[in-house]
Amino acid sequence: MRAALVLTTVGSESEAERIARTLVEAGLVACAQIAPVRSLYRWKGKVEDAREFRIDMKLRADDYAALEKALLDLHPYETPEILRIDIADGYKPYLDWLAGAGG
Repeated sequence: MRAALVLTTVGSESEAERIARTLVEAGLVACAQIAPVRSLYRWKGKVEDAREFRIDMKLRADDYAALEKALLDLHPYETPEILRIDIADGYKPYLDWLAGAGG
């Protein structure tokens, strides 16, 4: 089983919780962690400085396409950050749990 980590950010903790809970309950991700972050970025020609909440989601890599579709449906941003990082290796018991925790 190949595993992946997907990152996204949203503007409020309640939005992050709504998205994370929906994805975990749907079995698209095994685990989602929410953390506050400060983001500095350029958007439409202007530098923005925003408090956001990052959602780190662990999943089976084969479930990425379904997760991306669901995130696009759930996400409030016009152009959301959706980044997939493939996991090369990790603690086998944790990866075994992750493999069985989705769908």
